[in-house]
Amino acid sequence: MLAIGRALMTAPRLLLLDEPSLGLSPLLTAELLRSIRAIGASGTAILLAEQNVAQALAICDRAYVLETGRIVAAGAAAELARSPALRRAFLGVASGG
Repeated sequence: MLAIGRALMTAPRLLLLDEPSLGLSPLLTAELLRSIRAIGASGTAILLAEQNVAQALAICDRAYVLETGRIVAAGAAAELARSPALRRAFLGVASGG
């Protein structure tokens, strides 16, 4: 969080984040993701690399899903979150619901 704060002091137009939730408790992860969403809403573009697909899709506008270094899905985050194939492969959700 300190690194993100330091980066924001320069008023960047683009913020690159690589696994910002790594090692954080679920409570701190939720707070961090809320903050990332607010930073994006304030006009800073954000490129987020995150292994927790469900949480990343919940805060992103657009997403690219990589599997072994290749893009296997791309589009609006809300649309990808509803994709049965993506839900099965990355979210651990059966295609029926």
